[in-house]
Formats: sequence, structure tokens, C-alpha cells
Amino acid sequence: MSALRFPSVAPRGAASDETSKTHEEHPVLAFDTSGPWCAAAILLQDRVLQRLEPMEKGQAERLVPLLEALLDEGGIGWRDLKALAVGTGPGNFTGVRIAVAAARGLALGLGIPAVGVTRLEALAYGLPRPVMVIEDAKRGQVYLQLFTADGPGPAQLADLTVPACPATGSAAGEGALPPAMPLAEAIARIGAERAATPQPRPAPFYLRGADAAPPSDPPPVILP
Repeated sequence: MSALRFPSVAPRGAASDETSKTHEEHPVLAFDTSGPWCAAAILLQDRVLQRLEPMEKGQAERLVPLLEALLDEGGIGWRDLKALAVGTGPGNFTGVRIAVAAARGLALGLGIPAVGVTRLEALAYGLPRPVMVIEDAKRGQVYLQLFTADGPGPAQLADLTVPACPATGSAAGEGALPPAMPLAEAIARIGAERAATPQPRPAPFYLRGADAAPPSDPPPVILP
């Protein structure tokens, strides 16, 4: 697997001919590669721009060009961003690490915060409570998390179950609630809400170890 190629950008505070913008005008860029896709969204003041490209592999090579194309579509540059938001899984072991490594590297280079958002909380976002998120985890198991008006319960790896309340997700079965919005948009909106307060660095969210032997090329290194 090829290494991630980060864009060449000056950190925030460097000299620029651009007119400075207010804090509220800076958009949030979100992305996710936890499954067989490259998904991205930019949350702007007046609209949301999104891209979703299905792919089984090649996310490391495709992610940054996809993000740059989305920025171009929005008419903004890297240094206009207020924050980054990244999907942290659970999901494909290498895919999760690709997105998290990219978010940490970009945040460091741009001097902006990066917010980690799990796929489970993104799928629950915008849906009425209570709601149970049930995502296919392969091997006859599911990723499971209950969200109530009091907050989220613990995320679990469990056997396939019949939910006792409204449910959403790829393994929720017949009658499943559709997500309130695309995955990358939900990640962006959650990230925008959290970015105003200090956040820990994004880290992979695993409920189960890697599904296969390590590839000959190591996965992306996560910055400490």
C-alpha cells in the first residue's frame, strides 16, 4: 500500500494574501474510509458538499485527491478550514488507520483540531431516541450500541440480535430506520459541534482485532 501523500500547506498563522475570515465562516472537512469506500463531506455555512466513492482498496492513494477535489468544488483552500472530523470505526482495520493517520497529519500541518467520530454515533446522529445501531461485523456478529435521551450506552461486539427498540444500521433487519443523513455529513456535523471544546486526538476505534494476517506493506503509522 502506498504512503499517504499530504498536501503542501502553510500552518495557520503563516503569511497569506487571503483576507482573514471569522471563526464561524471556517468550514469543517470530514472523511471516512472505515469500509469499502472513500467518503468525504465539507460542512459550509450555507450548504454541505459530499463525495462517496465505493472501493475495496486504494483508499490511501485516493483520499487526499478526493479531499482536494471537494475543496475545489467548495471554492475554498486547506487554510480556510476550521476543523477536521474523521470516522474512527469500527470497521476495516487498515481503512480506519488510513483515515485516522490522514486526520492527524493534516491537523498537525494546518494547526487545526481533528475530531474523531465513531461510525456508530454517526449512524445514530439525527435519529429520534431511543435508537439502537446494529452494524454488520462479519463472522455472524454485529457492532451494537444503544443511544437514549440520556446518552450513548457502551459499544459492543455481539451475536446477531433482535432489537427491542427502533434500530438502524446494515444489520438492523426489516423495518430498520434509514440514517438521517449520509455518513460523512453526520461525521462533519458531530465534529463541528465538538470542535469548540478541546478534544483528544483521533484514535482507531476497534471492537475486534484485524480480520486477517498483516499485509506485506504495513498500515499507516498513527502519529503519537
